Amino acid sequence: MPPIYPFTAIVGQERMKRALVLNAVDPRIGGVLIRGERGTAKSTAARAMAALLPQIEVFVDSPFNDDPNAPNTWSDWVKEQKSASKELAVVKRRIRFVDLPVSATEDRVVGTLDIEKAIQKGERHFEPGVLAAANRGLLYIDEVNLLDDHVVDLLLDSAAMGVNIVEREGISFSHPARFILVGTMNPEEGDLRPQLLDRFALSVEIHGIRTARERVLIMQRNLGFEADPEIFRLEWQPKEDEVSHQIEHARTLLNKVTHTNRDLLSIANLTSSLNVDGHRSDLVILKTARAHAAFEGRTSITDRDIAIAAELALPHRIKRGPFHQAEMTMEDLQERIEQLEGATASGGEPEPTLSEEQADEKKKA
Repeated sequence: MPPIYPFTAIVGQERMKRALVLNAVDPRIGGVLIRGERGTAKSTAARAMAALLPQIEVFVDSPFNDDPNAPNTWSDWVKEQKSASKELAVVKRRIRFVDLPVSATEDRVVGTLDIEKAIQKGERHFEPGVLAAANRGLLYIDEVNLLDDHVVDLLLDSAAMGVNIVEREGISFSHPARFILVGTMNPEEGDLRPQLLDRFALSVEIHGIRTARERVLIMQRNLGFEADPEIFRLEWQPKEDEVSHQIEHARTLLNKVTHTNRDLLSIANLTSSLNVDGHRSDLVILKTARAHAAFEGRTSITDRDIAIAAELALPHRIKRGPFHQAEMTMEDLQERIEQLEGATASGGEPEPTLSEEQADEKKKA
């Protein structure tokens, strides 16, 4: 396996790194599209993120990386093994980095059912595809704008639902398909259709760093990595471990993060005031804000969390005229949220919305 450049050693591109980290905390956010010119560390960051993530528990023989601790997500394969009273060994392994080729077909992505075997022998045989390999891992699509639109639709559907269901001739097979979706593209080679662009939860537009000092730092670090990748990796390991543990802790904290009705009104007023179509952006901002709060070790979201989430969720959804800027700055969004606060705040402190964990406890009670 070729050496992987450390995630924390990447110079600059903070917005891109933040989008990747927040998707790692909560893959249900729905992925990130990274748009930028060549040589801006897009693929390097995606590979580095996969290597950074903590190990996961899986059934050793499962081709779908099933989570032994989440029976409600098990694939049909695991259910069949369990119904046959077979013992399934559990091991820990690093998450997979799955690189989807531009030439990928639908069958290659979702997998195939062997209809002939089903008819002749009455057996259900499923050949796993890319989505099976990517479950609980990172699925990377380089030049996503050159991929067939139908295949992109399939990937985004699976990322949103968290499950892949294949049906052929009355026979079906399902398996979990929760993954960190990372798409990269160079806008000079053509853009995605607006319908597909909106399906990516977060979007980041990056450019080459212009500061001479930082460009020198990039050269120095790359030369150090090329000279001895192992020594370079060991130098950065403490920082890598720190971020990895922070992500792992954030995942355990995520379902405890609460929000208030005022937070929801702030998000709704922000998206409506910017004439954003549909409601996907509202949900994405809320999920991303919760992930950011969890990453910082908090159990309630703030206006800053909402601003950071909006900075990642809105740029590719805001309607722009020919003379409008392509991006809103963090300061612009923070100012807009502060302005909206006066309109949404009511007398007294809003009642906090129950977290998913608290809601479950309330139902049981």
